[in-house]
Amino acid sequence: MAILGTKKNTKAKAKVDGLKPKESAVAAKAAKRDGGIKMSNDFSKSSSVILKPRITEKSGISSQELNAYTFEIKPSASKNEVAKAVTELYKVSPLRVNMTHLPRKRIFSRGKKGWSGGVKKAVVYLKKEDKIEFI
Repeated sequence: MAILGTKKNTKAKAKVDGLKPKESAVAAKAAKRDGGIKMSNDFSKSSSVILKPRITEKSGISSQELNAYTFEIKPSASKNEVAKAVTELYKVSPLRVNMTHLPRKRIFSRGKKGWSGGVKKAVVYLKKEDKIEFI
């Protein structure tokens, strides 16, 4: 006898759904662990290589004149990884990729000394027909 409905009949409920109780529990745990959304491993890797587009006045001019786009990337990323990530994310094929490190700089603010974070950036050159839109 169930007191206040705390004891449930899981077998009858599982038969209604058409799944065994263990299968439904495993599926529920997997959905909860994955956040309910499954992403392919390739896309998650490519999006983790490129951190964000680096939008500055200089990069805006180079994107218009040279068709070169600048991105901030992970410090461990290689040119091949960046080229694959740009191809997967923006559906364009890069001609070449140049990379450089931007060093961290000393900052003095409100009487405190500190450092700004250094980044690694990649300049990706595309064909004249290809464009990337940043919103």
